[in-house]
Amino acid sequence: MSRERASWDEYFMNIAREVGSRSTCDRKHVGAVIVRDRCILATGYNGSIRGLPHCDDEGHLMEDGHCVRTVHAEANAIVQAARNGARIDGSAIYVTASPCWNCFKLIGNAGVLRIAFGEFYRDPRIFEFAAKLSIELIDLTGKESAEAPT
Repeated sequence: MSRERASWDEYFMNIAREVGSRSTCDRKHVGAVIVRDRCILATGYNGSIRGLPHCDDEGHLMEDGHCVRTVHAEANAIVQAARNGARIDGSAIYVTASPCWNCFKLIGNAGVLRIAFGEFYRDPRIFEFAAKLSIELIDLTGKESAEAPT
C-alpha cells in the first residue's frame, strides 16, 4: 500500500505549527522554522522575553490593540540561530502567519531568501519589499503564489 508523502513545504510548515503550540500568548499561536538545504537550523514561537512572565501567567500587555509582551516567532527563531551560532544567510523561513513589518525587516537583514507562510497576517508592505529584495514569498494556504490581499 502506497501513501502520499508530505512535500518539503508541507513538512516544514507542519513542524512550524507544532512549534507554535509552545506559544505563551493566547491571542495568536505562531511558530517559525528556519531551514537551509532541508535541514532545520532554528525554531521559534511567540512568547515573553526570556525569564519574564508570560501572557498565559500575567495577562496581556496591550498597546494600540496589540499585545507587546511577546517576542514574535520569527524574531525568536533568528535569536535562537544567533545564540547557537547557526548561519541563516541564504535560508528559508516557514512561519504559520506572514511576518509583521518589524519581523520582515529582521528576516531581510538576516539574509533569508524565502518566506513560506500559512496565513496572511496584517501587513501588506511585505509583498512590495520582498519583491524589491528578491525574497521569495510563498503562500501555503493553497494559492499558487503570494500576492498582496485585496
